[in-house]
Order: sequence, then structure tokens, then C-alpha cells
Amino acid sequence: MRKLNVTIEIWKKGSLYLASAPELDFITQGKTFEEAKKNLLEVIKIQFEEMTEMGTLEEYLAEYGFIMENDQIIPQKEIMGFEKSVVLVG
Repeated sequence: MRKLNVTIEIWKKGSLYLASAPELDFITQGKTFEEAKKNLLEVIKIQFEEMTEMGTLEEYLAEYGFIMENDQIIPQKEIMGFEKSVVLVG
């Protein structure tokens, strides 16, 4: 079992919650905040299992800036923060 730390962003769009892992380019939805988060973690787990079986996980991770060392997945870049800003347009 490998360990991977991911950032989870959760957005509300209408009556749904959208959860994304920007480092991995995965997104899911749910009727609640927790359901969206749970769905995202499940999708990541399933996709990684399938990529492992197909032998493409290491290639996928490299494409998104990760390397595998022993049982760890190590990011080569890290999201350091989020900030809301106001931009005047038009």
C-alpha cells in the first residue's frame, strides 16, 4: 500500500458539491460536502488500483509531477496555498 498526500478542493455548484484533487486532475461530485470528498478518495483509490494492474501508474504519476520511491509517492512540486482576490475587469 502506497501513501499519497493530496490537496482536496471542494466547491458548491447549485445543489451539488464538487471535489477535486488538482495535483492529479481528478474531480467528483456529491449531494453533500462529505459525499463529494468520499467519492473523490474512492475514485483515486480505484484509478490507482487499475493503473497499477495495467502497469501505467508510475508513468501517470511522473506526468503529474510525482516520483515513486519504495512505498511512497513523492511530489516534485507542492501547492503552497490558496487565496481569494478581487480583480477589476472591463
